[in-house]
Amino acid sequence: MTAFAAAIDLLFADPNLAVDATWMQGGASPGSPIRAIRKAPDEITDFGGARIWSETVRVDVRVSEIAAPRPGDRIVIGGETFELQGEPRRDRERLVWTLGLSPA
Repeated sequence: MTAFAAAIDLLFADPNLAVDATWMQGGASPGSPIRAIRKAPDEITDFGGARIWSETVRVDVRVSEIAAPRPGDRIVIGGETFELQGEPRRDRERLVWTLGLSPA
């Protein structure tokens, strides 16, 4: 295990940063337990001459817990169900997925 992987594991174990969640491949039950770091950044998109503000929901999850996430997969966090939107992105070290979500 690299130093980066060990640091990522510590971050995802921290109860102040990460939460327990359930990943459902293809939206099917039962799911697998995972740890996720939830983010909700505002996003501004230019469309023609207008700028559109929107709220987003994203989570970071470890590649070691979800090998190949795909649009249509679902994640349940604290009773809220979200569906993966768009293509997942991995970090430079290939240790963490960033997933865009929308309410299911």
